[in-house]
Amino acid sequence: MNEWIAEIGTFVVQTTIVMSLIGIGLILMARTKQDKESDLKLYIEPLNDQRRRRGRRLRLAATLPGARKKLLKAFRHEDKKRHKAQKSSQETADGARVWVLDFHGDLKASQTERFGQEVSAIIDVAAENDEVVVRLESAGGLVHAYGLAAAQLDRLRMAGLTTTVCIDKVAASGGYLMACTAQHIKAAPFAVIGSIGVVAQVPNIHRLLKRHDIDVELLTAGKYKRTLTVLGENTEEGKAKFLEDLENTHHLFKSYVAERRPAMDIETIATGEIWYGSEALPQLLIDSVGTSEAYLVERMAEARVFTVKLEPPKTVTRKLGLAVSEGVEKAALKAIGLIDAAGWQRR
Repeated sequence: MNEWIAEIGTFVVQTTIVMSLIGIGLILMARTKQDKESDLKLYIEPLNDQRRRRGRRLRLAATLPGARKKLLKAFRHEDKKRHKAQKSSQETADGARVWVLDFHGDLKASQTERFGQEVSAIIDVAAENDEVVVRLESAGGLVHAYGLAAAQLDRLRMAGLTTTVCIDKVAASGGYLMACTAQHIKAAPFAVIGSIGVVAQVPNIHRLLKRHDIDVELLTAGKYKRTLTVLGENTEEGKAKFLEDLENTHHLFKSYVAERRPAMDIETIATGEIWYGSEALPQLLIDSVGTSEAYLVERMAEARVFTVKLEPPKTVTRKLGLAVSEGVEKAALKAIGLIDAAGWQRR
């Protein structure tokens, strides 16, 4: 009897601890979300300086201890020459600058609001000969969400700024809607490009409900207020109207792309197909093949390159919330990897 009570007590304590940890995690994530919606802080990092620091650390690590003092002296001499050159260039005119933005899109293009503010910040300070590089990663999503994201990116072109979009992994569907606004599109050899099409699917469980004698009343005012429904019975007229709306959206998509890339044969390309970067070049979906890192290194040789990011202040609560989120994500990925590995071992 005593052992049984002890086991029950241990179970209750363990359950309480687990539930407490889950509750703390949810509270921290909620606070993190609130922090994201609060005032954003602008972070600017000169990539030229970052690359120089890393290069020097590697050179020092590869140098024998006795020769490091001489190398540090050479670094100081290089710094003096560079500062002198920068001072003289500032007295005459500002050199070329490259502003780097990042957009990692999800289904709802959640980053759009922040991205729009970053675009506004650059337009306010950019000079006529400046360039904006956007490192874009998105497989597309909701039409209205990516329509707004593309309009934000289009503001750079309308402001007269040279815009380059770099695609390392994927810019498909809504992602390509954004990419086509740039004057130059560069994609990695195996980046997924294209998917100029529209897709929609609506599950319908009307027959299942009818089989169990469950009636659903759908009342609308307006002939096409509801074309397809999940619970009610879909009509041929409703399906035809839904398809008509899809075709209209596809037409708007094609017109938007064709206006910004007139050399492309839009009717041949806009079939919903995808191409890899090396295949997309002959189709004129992109202008060159290469990675964003290689392009930025190339630009660093002739211009000052800055990354621009708007992020919430790094409070303790936010750091803890992000740590919990990352821990859960890593655990989930590890579990998936172990399951996948076990499957291969069984084969």
